Amino acid sequence: MRALLISLALLGAVMATQAADAVTGQVVKVLPFLMDQQGRIAVSPSLFDRDAYQALLRNGTNAISGMRFDILWTATQAPAEKFKLVLELRGVDTNGTPKLKTFETNAVPGRFRQWTYLSLVGGDYKNFGSVVAWRATLWDDRQLLNEQKSFLW
Repeated sequence: MRALLISLALLGAVMATQAADAVTGQVVKVLPFLMDQQGRIAVSPSLFDRDAYQALLRNGTNAISGMRFDILWTATQAPAEKFKLVLELRGVDTNGTPKLKTFETNAVPGRFRQWTYLSLVGGDYKNFGSVVAWRATLWDDRQLLNEQKSFLW
């Protein structure tokens, strides 16, 4: 009986070690912002002013030059792992034609959460039309670790 308990304890320790070595990652938050002609999302560092400026940009569409997506993510640091952050956008152009655009960037994990900024600007923004939905995903090589998506995705 004692040998059985010891072997179960060792098996549990091995399983816990393997679980600790598993790669984990999470997309914590995605903040979509409109950008003005100078590439700004706000005119001052205040969060209240940023939200007010975003409302002003939504009402005055001629002042918009693009969109920026701020993505907060975290992942366990694994030396041999290659992480990738993918942002997918769905939109509709002026003719009512659906559009799809994908951004990919390599992500290097640190000790803490990190922000990554992806932008849709210039001619790409004008040709794309209005963004209807988005989805941000974090990948470990070919394995999906986590995602955040908008309500309409």
